[in-house]
Amino acid sequence: MINEKEVFHAASTMKTPVMIEVFRQAARKKFSLNDSITLKNEFRSIVDSSSYSLDSTDDSEFELYKHIGEKRSIHDLVYQMIIASSNFATNLIIEKVGAKNVTETMRHYGAKDIQVLRGVEDQKAYDKGLNNTTTAYDLMLIFEKISKGKAVNRKASKAMIDILLDQKFNTIIPAQLPKDVKVAHKTGFITGIHHDSGIVFLPDGRKYVLVLLSKNVEDEAATIKAMANVSGMIYQSMISSKRKKI
Repeated sequence: MINEKEVFHAASTMKTPVMIEVFRQAARKKFSLNDSITLKNEFRSIVDSSSYSLDSTDDSEFELYKHIGEKRSIHDLVYQMIIASSNFATNLIIEKVGAKNVTETMRHYGAKDIQVLRGVEDQKAYDKGLNNTTTAYDLMLIFEKISKGKAVNRKASKAMIDILLDQKFNTIIPAQLPKDVKVAHKTGFITGIHHDSGIVFLPDGRKYVLVLLSKNVEDEAATIKAMANVSGMIYQSMISSKRKKI
């Protein structure tokens, strides 16, 4: 571990705790993952409850914006929140489950520093420094729970891994790994920040959790390459340690 307790702006890595909370509430029968939510581009700032909307050109997923007024299942929105990092889907889901509930569940899981205060693009909150935050250590804890089938329950953990395996953004942890190595992960990118966090599944059945966080990034390409290099080095270390045992 290196600087594992240092606090970072969570960017989109906070969408993994949100997903856990969705599955937790579904397991408690508060709703079904097949229930629908109407797509509306109107949200409330946590500062003063004033209304704001998202701009599709600032989002990594924009198809949902073409279907305002239609309905999508909770599962479909969670899927887009994770694999395409849809901010629109994220805000709809956070409205459903409650940011405070997400943070409380993280505390129950032993993640003491993850803070989910709000949805995405709440400019008034951002201006006041009210941001979602995390540490590498806390992300490690929750991915470890998912990997061991202890996030909500074994069935929910498996379902979450299946979603995370479909991640579209693969320039960091998976970038230098062989094709037969599977990575269930969630990234986070905003200006000056690049994160990746997830579970690496080796062909021999072993698996490990890796969390890489960065901030104050000036050279985006160099940062992404450096983090991918770290992931590759850890993979090589895992492979060599197996060979030594053999």
